Amino acid sequence: MTTQRTRSLGRPTLDAVAARAGVGRGTVSRVVNGSPQVSPEARAAVQQAIAELGYVPNRAARALVTQRTDSVALVVSESGERVFTEPFFAGIVRGVSSGLLETPLQLWLAMVQSPIERERVENHLTNQHVDGVLLLSLHDSDPLPTLLEERDLPTVLGGRPARMLRPGARPSWFVDADNVGGARKAVEHLARRGRRRIATIAGTQDMGVGLARLVGYREAVESTVGMLDPRMIAYGDFSEGSGAACMRRLLDACPDLDAVFVASDLMAFGALRTLREAGRRVPEDVAIIGFDDSPVAQQADPPLTTVFQPVEEMGRQMARLLVARIRGDEIPTPHVLLDTELIQRAST
Repeated sequence: MTTQRTRSLGRPTLDAVAARAGVGRGTVSRVVNGSPQVSPEARAAVQQAIAELGYVPNRAARALVTQRTDSVALVVSESGERVFTEPFFAGIVRGVSSGLLETPLQLWLAMVQSPIERERVENHLTNQHVDGVLLLSLHDSDPLPTLLEERDLPTVLGGRPARMLRPGARPSWFVDADNVGGARKAVEHLARRGRRRIATIAGTQDMGVGLARLVGYREAVESTVGMLDPRMIAYGDFSEGSGAACMRRLLDACPDLDAVFVASDLMAFGALRTLREAGRRVPEDVAIIGFDDSPVAQQADPPLTTVFQPVEEMGRQMARLLVARIRGDEIPTPHVLLDTELIQRAST
């Protein structure tokens, strides 16, 4: 028969931690639950006692008391192949993990693409399973933001929704890079280099990032080289293959183009391949700029001029906003817009 003493020997208790730290049981509980109402000295003593004893909180019991699960979800509306191969997603995960480091919150990751995956994830996203949700790579038709709002689950979006770029849009909690400004910088750079037939390979238009970068391109073309030629716009899906295919379409429609702003480095990599196959020299015949400043930009031939966006900082800010929402903290604005920077290399 198992006694209380043998259970205590097998698994350190809250009382054992309190005795080792020389504090009350309530103080240990506050430290374990992440309460700020503890002095730095007491917190350090409790954390040292926890480490020495190997204390592991009883999560089920804590959830009953705190009404928290100590878990948050990062839901990415992309395939596992893209999530694990494209640097953008890895940077976001690193940033989110860093942002949660000083909290008791654990992160779990879900990829949602098929109807079965969506149903499974939707069933799991309740306050019985998670305290909050981070949504990434959202399309405008995605019902998840509305569903989570109805469930009263704190949610933060990675990227400004496409609807937010339209007049009268309802505010959302989001973190994004200044995609409009970044695209504008890229096209203005090309114009300063004397390019006058500037095309673009745009991203998916039901995503805020694709729409915003096209808005920046349009604004800059109209303010630098004049009237916009609709034949100079091709639409990809942020993949390398779509960049190559779009570049072929642009060359067929506008063989006199002398520059291309591409809405992602991966698409730009594909576009470079098509230009090489077509016998066009970069940058002598056609200058090209990407967006992201991912590792592929430096590996390209020639190295790719691109727009840097602070991906890891985006992840950290997403985590910060979500933690604030979970705690009920007052936040001056429900969104964060981070600056971008033009990185000049040989492709222009």
